[in-house]
Amino acid sequence: MRNQTSLWLRSLQCFVFTSILLSVSVGFAADPQLTAIAPYGLQRGVETTVQFSGARLDDARALLLYRPGIIVKQLKSAGKNRVDVTLAVAADCPMGLHAVRVRTATGISNLRLLCVSSLPVIQEKEPNSDFAKPQQIPIDCTVSGVVQSEDVDYFVVDTKKGQRISVEMVGVRLGNNTFFDPFVAILNPARFEQARSDDVPFLRQDCLCAVVASEDGKLIIQVRESAYGGNGNCKYLIHIGTFPRPTAVYPAGGRPGQSLDVVWLGDVAGPWKSTVKLPTGEGDTFELFAQDGHGIAPSPNRIRVSDLSNALEVEPNNVREQATAVTVPAAFNGTIGQPGDVDYYKFQAKKGQVFDIRVFARQLLRSPLDSVLAITRSKGQGVTSNDDSGGPDSYVRFTAPADDTYYLEIRDQLLDGAPDFVYRIEVDPVRPALSLTLPERVQYVPLTVSVPRDNRMAIMVNAARANFGGELAISVDGLPAGLSATDLKMASNLTSVPMVLTAAADAPLGGALADLTGRTTDPKLTVVGHLKQRTMLVRGQNNRDVWGHDARRMAIAVTQKCPFSIQIVQPKAPIVRRGAMNLKIVATRAKDFKQPISIYMLYNPPGIGSSRSITIAADKNEATIPLTANASARFGSWPIVVLGRAKVGDGNVEVATPLVPLEIADTFFDLKIEKTAAELSEQTEVLVHIETKHPFEGKATLQLLGLPAKTTVAPKPIEFTKETKEVVFPIQIDKTARPGKYQTLVCRAVVQENGEPVVQTLGSGELRIDRPLPPKAAAPKPVAQPAKKKVPAKKPVKKRLSRLEQLRLQRQQKAP
Repeated sequence: MRNQTSLWLRSLQCFVFTSILLSVSVGFAADPQLTAIAPYGLQRGVETTVQFSGARLDDARALLLYRPGIIVKQLKSAGKNRVDVTLAVAADCPMGLHAVRVRTATGISNLRLLCVSSLPVIQEKEPNSDFAKPQQIPIDCTVSGVVQSEDVDYFVVDTKKGQRISVEMVGVRLGNNTFFDPFVAILNPARFEQARSDDVPFLRQDCLCAVVASEDGKLIIQVRESAYGGNGNCKYLIHIGTFPRPTAVYPAGGRPGQSLDVVWLGDVAGPWKSTVKLPTGEGDTFELFAQDGHGIAPSPNRIRVSDLSNALEVEPNNVREQATAVTVPAAFNGTIGQPGDVDYYKFQAKKGQVFDIRVFARQLLRSPLDSVLAITRSKGQGVTSNDDSGGPDSYVRFTAPADDTYYLEIRDQLLDGAPDFVYRIEVDPVRPALSLTLPERVQYVPLTVSVPRDNRMAIMVNAARANFGGELAISVDGLPAGLSATDLKMASNLTSVPMVLTAAADAPLGGALADLTGRTTDPKLTVVGHLKQRTMLVRGQNNRDVWGHDARRMAIAVTQKCPFSIQIVQPKAPIVRRGAMNLKIVATRAKDFKQPISIYMLYNPPGIGSSRSITIAADKNEATIPLTANASARFGSWPIVVLGRAKVGDGNVEVATPLVPLEIADTFFDLKIEKTAAELSEQTEVLVHIETKHPFEGKATLQLLGLPAKTTVAPKPIEFTKETKEVVFPIQIDKTARPGKYQTLVCRAVVQENGEPVVQTLGSGELRIDRPLPPKAAAPKPVAQPAKKKVPAKKPVKKRLSRLEQLRLQRQQKAP
């Protein structure tokens, strides 16, 4: 713990140093991009000058490093698109990959990777493509190279009989946005292969091979692309030495703080045992580095850390009758040790007991095992099974159908097996879990946050609750000085909320990796979750995630003051279901800033739609964003925020408005439009029934819309009050109108509230336009009938005629 603390302190020193070092003023170079790092490889205990290349890096201020142990000693601009950084790597710096971003005065770059090794780093030197003339290198080194098109690189090392020679490739794991599929082989001087490797599950798409030298002499290492491809982005680091390189650890996990006796498996020199101390803090994965008298492995073996008792398989257990008995909850640890091997465990469960049963193998442990899991009852009846619903590993939620003894079977999908086919099966009661994510604004580009001085930026925070519900409190710790964030509460029925971050006018330029945390507010339930942010560095076919980086903290920075800010003019009236609103946005510009500003909603409340193509013109200071609400828009007060983007200097800068409440309400009334029909050249009427749901003050207006061509209605809207029950629109149909049935009639109503219009579009009406009937043939003269006694007729009650009644009346009037 003391060493870890000292590493963090030294890492923090680099932020202070670089901020003081580059206090000079530079132009605006927003949206920095990082495309290349040279060299990628760093050695423990050594200072190295590294070139960071890309775009808009001339105002670089510091590096944001996700792991401790690397200190920035000097940072110097080398032009608009490059910065040279002297890095001091601590002697106890964690080995392996380190994620890094460049923080400039105006933004944060994308993420790239560095690799720390215990071995000295040397450069590949061409020409080395001839087997007869390989590049001579010392044993125990890391070579930094590149595979060009159809390139083959050869390296030669001197070896002693009985010496272990391990070769580990870091190719696709460098994350160079290229699907680099490397191949490595160890050959003797007669060109016979001693070992070869293409893809190793333990290293994902990278290579690993090792031999024990059979005699004193030389060995040649061949490096190429597996299909003899390659390009300038196929860069690699290859560790070549006598270090141990196991591919598995057994058992594959233990309890927090436990001293765990383990066996290292898969090393060419054979297995060995050691005791490791597991961490006591948070986290479910721990990295172990194999070490012996010849060196330390360049990359870790991963194991699980969880508060479950370990149960180790007892061989033989490859039939049900020899199943290893375990009391659950527990973690079952075993190995599918040879082809065709199957392991069985048995445990007791009561009716209704529920367990999450999860296999850890390929994904976390990087085991070769492609697991298949099955659970059966004491008499062999199947209960459940699974191949890979837990990602590449198996997972089931098991509910015991009865008090019984249950048998758990695990095997490889292809019935393969080897000593390093290690697995861990956790049988655990269902537990609540919480994780937070930041939605991407650009696909495959993880979100970072840059907040200009005296301005704001806004983000959405997504929460994934598992096995629980309830309100959450969202907070962020470790923000740069002068930066503050809104305190958030996420209601139990929400999975996403906006957060606004504000930089003070005097906030110093700075950056940090902040801890975004969510926790339950119910005192009877304690669930805490943190950020999980995946950066896909290499994508395969169909954008498959081949390799990337998982971050647990959010990259955030205070940047230079930008020449504009925006505000929402607070609406005084609600938007109602099936309604519309124009949301007014006002920009404040620096005197000489004349760029257009794109404005758009950060998110839309449920049922609300908004345009994302609105711009405040370069010579204007305001614009409106049209909002619409559908028939199921969720009632309530919703915090909304608008983002503005403009070109400043040679990059884009984004800012946000403060949060403003938007009220979503029910409609004031319901409308029913009666069906109407008429013939060409006729007049008719459209009757609209009004049912007031929420009384309103004063007069509202109603306008009929959706009439077909060549039909007209008075252009002036009709006024009505809360007491009005119906409104009539006179319609004139032109003789050239097209006959047919038109179900497009709607009404737009406008109610004034607090001096602002509340617009709603209601009703669904039909107008049928008919052709006139042909004239009837003359009827024969009626035969005279005796006169009937006249009965005084009752005075008719005046009423509105239906369309059918109107047609009958018209026929009577036209009859000869």
